[in-house]
Parts: sequence; C-alpha cells; structure tokens
Amino acid sequence: MSQNQSQTARPDFMALAFAEAEAAAARGEVPVGAVLVRDGEIVARAGNRTRELNDPTAHAEMLVIRDACAALGQERLTGLDLYVTLEPCAMCAAAISFARIRRLYFGAEDEKGGAVVNGPRFFSLPTCHHAPETYSGFSEQKSAELLRGFFRSQRS
Repeated sequence: MSQNQSQTARPDFMALAFAEAEAAAARGEVPVGAVLVRDGEIVARAGNRTRELNDPTAHAEMLVIRDACAALGQERLTGLDLYVTLEPCAMCAAAISFARIRRLYFGAEDEKGGAVVNGPRFFSLPTCHHAPETYSGFSEQKSAELLRGFFRSQRS
C-alpha cells in the first residue's frame, strides 16, 4: 500500500474510533475508542468499558485485540492496523507489541499515562519484541477536546 493510499484510509477509520470514544463517554467511560483493520476491512471496534465491566484492563485497545484474536482464531495480529483516539498506556502498548500489530495510528498524546511517545516509550525499550510502525497526531485536537470535556463534566 502506498503512503498516499494509507493516508486516504486513515480519516475514515479514525472517525470510527471517535464514534466508539463518543459511545464510551455516553456510557460514563473515559472516551477512548479503537478500531482494528486488516486490508481495509474492520476486524474489531470498541470503546473503553472499564467501569461497565469492572475490569481495569477493559481499555479500548485491549478489547479490540481480544475481539480480533477471537474472530480470527489466532493470537498474532500480523498485518493489522490499529486506530485509537489516545496514545496507548503501557499495558496497551505491551499488548500491541505481543499481538504483533503492524501499524499504530493515534490521536492525542497522553503526557500522564501514555507509553508510546511519552512515559516509558515502550516500543523503544530493548525488551520490546515487536514495535509497530507508529503515527501520531491524527485528529489530535478533537481527541484532546473530547477528553477535556469528559473530565470537565465529571468534576461538575
């Protein structure tokens, strides 16, 4: 796939990730959404469900990885691309690495909890077995405002 083709596809998948983030916010969850794609087809999509499931690991990225592995009947997601509205945390970055996801596209950076370009920079660690191609800043302002608005409403 050429760079221009992949750039053309990104906004559609990121828009779907935002739809998942907005649905998560409507459920009272931190608004993060994720979509896993293989060859231009959606394999899994989800938003955060930590509160709903009483599961601290039910981040959007973890849920789409679990769903994709179950749907494809395999533990490795080689050749799949992940679109997520927020920089993944260390737990999610590790899962992305272990799943062997090909590319990671994300929206806003997370200075406090992120682990890709902030914090431990998981994919740069010598103990990281696989580092996806990583692209950041997609709809970054929209993602940051969605999160700010959510947390502002929680404080009110």
